[in-house]
Parts: sequence; C-alpha cells; structure tokens
Amino acid sequence: MKHFCLAILLAASTLHAQTSAPAPKKPKAPDAMDTMDTMAAALKPTRTLVYKKVADRELQMHVFEPEGFKAGDKRGCFLVIHGGGWTGGAPPRMYPFAAHYAKLGLVGISLQYRLHAAKTGVSVFDCVKDARSAMRYVRAHAVELGIDPQQVIVSGGSAGGHLAAATALFDKVNEEGDDPNVSPIPNALVLLFPVIDTSKEGYGQAKIGERWQELSPVHNVRPGLPPTLIFHGTGDTVTPFAGAKAFHEAMLRAGNRCELDINEGGTHGYLMRDKALYDDTMAKTDVFLKSLGLLK
Repeated sequence: MKHFCLAILLAASTLHAQTSAPAPKKPKAPDAMDTMDTMAAALKPTRTLVYKKVADRELQMHVFEPEGFKAGDKRGCFLVIHGGGWTGGAPPRMYPFAAHYAKLGLVGISLQYRLHAAKTGVSVFDCVKDARSAMRYVRAHAVELGIDPQQVIVSGGSAGGHLAAATALFDKVNEEGDDPNVSPIPNALVLLFPVIDTSKEGYGQAKIGERWQELSPVHNVRPGLPPTLIFHGTGDTVTPFAGAKAFHEAMLRAGNRCELDINEGGTHGYLMRDKALYDDTMAKTDVFLKSLGLLK
C-alpha cells in the first residue's frame, strides 16, 4: 500500500512539473509584406538623379519615364512622397504610384528627403525644405526632364502627404540658395491619409516643437491653393480624420477646390494594405486629374 501511494505521489509530481513548465518561445516571424511592398518589389525606376546636395548628402529622385518617352517631351509629372512620420521610409514604398502614372503617359517620380532625427540635427522644417526644393528642381529642369512645368501633381501618404501639402502652403520655409523666383506650388495635390493638423489633436506637435503651427496645413489654408483630393479613413487614430475634415471645410470656405474621399472605418494607411482599395484610389485619382486636364 505504501509503495502504491508513493507511486501515485511521484506520478502527480511529474504531471505537475510537465504542466506548469513554460512553453518554449516560438521565434518571431518577420513582418509580412503588405500589398504596397509586394507591388513595389516588382518595379524599377528608369533612372535616379540628384536634385539637391546638403553638405555631403545627396538627395535623389527615382524617375519612372513613360513608354515612348523622348528628349524634348512636355509630359505631365506625378511627384509622390513617402511617409514614415518624417523619421523613416524610403522612395520604393511609393513606386506603385509613380509607375501607375508613367503607364498613363506622365513622368512619375518618387522622392527621397532628409529624415527628421535629433541626432543628425534634421528637423521637420528641413523635410519641408527638401519637398519644396524638389518642386523647384522639377520646374527649373523641366526641359531636360521632359516635363511640362505647369502640369505637375504632388502626392504623398501620411507624413509624405504633409510634405506634399507643404509645397503649396509654407511660403516662408525655403532652403537657403533655392531660387525664390521658381514657384514650388504644384498644379494639383493628392493627399493620402495626410498629417494635416499638427496640433495636440492631430499628429506631429512633439516632433516639430513650439513652432508647430507654422507647419500645420489646416492652420494655413488660404485662397488660391491648388485643387486638392484627399483620401482618409474615419478609423484613423494616427492622423485623425477630424483634421482631414477640418482641412476640407477650410479649403471650401477659402474658395478652393477640394474633394474628400471618405473610407468608413479605414485605419491609417488603409489603402496601402488592400489591392482593391488601392485600385479604387487610383481610379478616383485618375478621374480627378482628368477633370483638371492633367491626365488624358
């Protein structure tokens, strides 16, 4: 009987040890590529060119030229700017947008800019300067780029949407040495879930600092701004939808053309993760640009 009881106790002890031991940790799977990454991986620009040098740093444009492109052309241009909170990201992220418009006969450009970092001393103001420098470069070099300087569309997602808007809005933020006689204001804007309000209710105040209002699109709307199309989701908690709605309303009050495409429940970057939503975005953008005579 004693041996029987001892056997039961030993079995119970072994069972407890087996069930209470922590399960081995599984290795973390790498982040899956989303729709935009997958599309971008299959694309390659026609060429890259340097549009600006800052100290020993060269900043590039990744250029997609349309089929049949030749020197002396006067094509429309679709310049697109990647997001990443001004602190991350790279031009390949937006290749699908540039390539889409190259297929439709425009020159597509995906832009590189300096990334904000306290360690390197690059501020969000510097990011804005780069975007405005890029627009001036396109206009000043329109002949060699084969671009019509009065048919330039600027687009961007998230922080890139902010920089796209910055080309039209922030007249006092310019790189020293840029030609002030060359306008950085595009002929149209297409903003994808943009940073549009840099107040505490929006995004970016902590990164910009006490001068945040100087770089807040919704606080700088005025008459005479380019026709603008905005895509934004109501479920966006990164760049809240309320900012896009307020910007849209301010643009209309100022007499500007502005359209707001609302995705009900859409979270930040919604159209970058779903091919059907991306396709819908491009189709609506095509219609918008055709209505302006910027796309045949």
